[in-house]
Amino acid sequence: MSADLSIWSLPMTSPEDFSRLQSIMSQTVKAHWKAFLFEGILLAILGVAALILPPLASLAITIFLGWMFLISGIGGLIVTYWARSTPGFWWSLISAALAVLAGMLLLARPMQAVLTLTIVVGAYFLAEGVATIMYALEHRRELSGRWSWLLISGLVDIAISFMVITGLPSSAEWAIGVLVGINLLFGGASLIGLALAARNSNT
Repeated sequence: MSADLSIWSLPMTSPEDFSRLQSIMSQTVKAHWKAFLFEGILLAILGVAALILPPLASLAITIFLGWMFLISGIGGLIVTYWARSTPGFWWSLISAALAVLAGMLLLARPMQAVLTLTIVVGAYFLAEGVATIMYALEHRRELSGRWSWLLISGLVDIAISFMVITGLPSSAEWAIGVLVGINLLFGGASLIGLALAARNSNT
């Protein structure tokens, strides 16, 4: 615990500080590699499940988001009421009420909400792809050989966006589940690799 707290107390002003931070993080991973391994396996399993059953995963994600909005909105309303004498009361109240409304809509009509979320995801990948390509082209001299990878990443984002948007409404059945599944699978694999590397370094 002391190692975790000391990370935040480090002034990141020199290469020595950065090296010290890396050392502390490495020690933390080595000390808790089993926890990282368990989390990685769990994420990988969830990712595979989402890829096998993308419609079910998309629906589950939508319902989960609905509950998140609803709970956070209710919590926001309670906190706003307690702090009603502070500045910005009405803005906080409106924000919390909108969160509650969004949560109720997602939970009341999850299938329709999946379609809306799919459109948002498609728009996000399009914007992300364009921004990545523009960044790669603008900084191709500074990034030397790495700019081409950024360019490819941006093109892939745009391709994903094109597949999602042009495939509507049928793509709503699989898009969110597949994308989240891929993210969970790769995230889990990364944690598994990190944990195994930490375990091997201990032996």
